[in-house]
Amino acid sequence: MYNKIVQLKGETNMIKKLFTIITSLFLLSTNNFAERPLLINGAGATFPYPLYSKWFVEYTKVDSSVNFNYQSIGSGGGIRQIMAETVDFGATDGPMTDEQLKQAPGELLHIPTVAGAVAVTYNLPDINIRLNFSPEVIADIFLGKITKWNNEKILKDNPDINLPDKNIVVVHRSDGSGTTYIFTDYLSEVSVEWKSRVGKGTSVNWPVGLGGKGNEGVAGLISKTPYSIGYVELAYAVHNKLPYGAVKNKAGNFIVPNPTSTTAAIASKRFTMPEDFRVSLVNPEGKDAYPIAGFTWLLVYKNIKDKAKGEKIVKFLKWAVNDGQKYAEDLLYAPLPMDIVKLVEQKIRTIKY
Repeated sequence: MYNKIVQLKGETNMIKKLFTIITSLFLLSTNNFAERPLLINGAGATFPYPLYSKWFVEYTKVDSSVNFNYQSIGSGGGIRQIMAETVDFGATDGPMTDEQLKQAPGELLHIPTVAGAVAVTYNLPDINIRLNFSPEVIADIFLGKITKWNNEKILKDNPDINLPDKNIVVVHRSDGSGTTYIFTDYLSEVSVEWKSRVGKGTSVNWPVGLGGKGNEGVAGLISKTPYSIGYVELAYAVHNKLPYGAVKNKAGNFIVPNPTSTTAAIASKRFTMPEDFRVSLVNPEGKDAYPIAGFTWLLVYKNIKDKAKGEKIVKFLKWAVNDGQKYAEDLLYAPLPMDIVKLVEQKIRTIKY
């Protein structure tokens, strides 16, 4: 009998210990859940992805209670997902159309974050000199009218370069793309034939060429394909060690894409900025302005249904257009000028949650 009592007490103590362990684990998991950062989901443009990735990392140092999950799927995808309310914010380099804005379930705001340049990049083996491209040459290449690298029009822009008698392989985006919007917006400005035959948009019916998904896909195709030419956001050309050309601007100067020449393009629009910020920067006035540049925008609803997320998104936007701008130039983007920052701050203050 005594042995049975001792055994029963031992089992009781073991049960108590086991209960204590289970309770502790439950409390620990509950505390961890309570402290888990708020997740904010976004999707869209590949154009600003290098900068946005940097911002989301740096912002956790400012506010560790929030994490951003951003899917770089192209501007078309970003617009579709924010309209479907499957993400908390979208991102695009091509502004939404009036019709798209009407179809959205609420009022959507375009918040400009930075500006960037679209580089004309190419793969010419054994040629290490930067090429010059005039507007008509770029349009004719992508229309399929110029098919050889030693075409007389290209030679006229590059008289000191021995260009090869090789077929040009055109590469373009296959997905809905803000980079495509900027590029085709430019071609529509400088070529009557392009405007009438193809036009501008995040997706167009390309006359010729191979398609790559995302800026990454286009850069990868050009890198692997000798004698190819395409267009990517400048950071992708630099990151992939691809050469890129100087483009003749409206003033007749061949301009290399960089943050300074992109800032010069912004300068032409500072005093004509529309209230909704949906403005084109292509083919601007100014002797130092790079002609294929554009803003990139975050898309957010003016009335955010989730109060907690709304508060975090507004705080992030204020940080992005102020402190976040210091990261832009190192990643080859042009920061917003202060007069535009003030206008953007006013717009951010209209967001309700």
